[in-house]
Amino acid sequence: MAASDEVKIIGLWPSPFVMRPRIALNLKSVAHHNFEEIIGNKSDILLKSNPVYKKVPVLLHRNRSICESLIIVEYIDETWTSAPSILPSDPYDRAIARFWAYYVDDKIFPSLSKIAKSWGGDEEALEQAKTAMELMEKAFKDCSKGNEFFNGDQIGYLDIAFGSNVGWIRTLETMHGFTLINDEKTPGLAGWAERFWAHEAVKDVNPSVEKLIEFSHEVFTKPPPSTT
Repeated sequence: MAASDEVKIIGLWPSPFVMRPRIALNLKSVAHHNFEEIIGNKSDILLKSNPVYKKVPVLLHRNRSICESLIIVEYIDETWTSAPSILPSDPYDRAIARFWAYYVDDKIFPSLSKIAKSWGGDEEALEQAKTAMELMEKAFKDCSKGNEFFNGDQIGYLDIAFGSNVGWIRTLETMHGFTLINDEKTPGLAGWAERFWAHEAVKDVNPSVEKLIEFSHEVFTKPPPSTT
């Protein structure tokens, strides 16, 4: 690979958004380098590569930068076409996958973030997250058409968009004693999450629950106990 073709991902290991392009590159068998940012100290290369939003992830390819996680995933899919497509081939299926991917970022991630920052004490966010999981259960049934993944028999766009949050879902469940994905209310998602997390393109990218819990203790300040 020529130096100008070198592929790099600027990211942070706990970020579900950074997981997305890393999984996509693994699915396409594209060799790449990970440039790990330091939390709280944005590097010059990040500020230069993403001067508008100044956030990760950023894909560097052929001396050009591509920003925003789902845009990067689509770029990867359109650039390395020899491997199976990440986006569905049918225009309607593509539109539906994009719709639910937007829902993940618009509703699910904000709810999880509120729960994490409130140390599990945001009941409204928790109820929103539970409702969202029930909707995603139906979406999985409709999109998978009885197969193992949202995209059918292989990981695709919506699997990546939603699956990148599974580690944080499991972490919050473990830390705070509730369940969002389980065999009782979301059996389709429960099986899907296990398959997704064990996939060759995913398992070396996802951080462990133990590591995410340690990160949570470092970053999110636990509120003091209430007094009477």
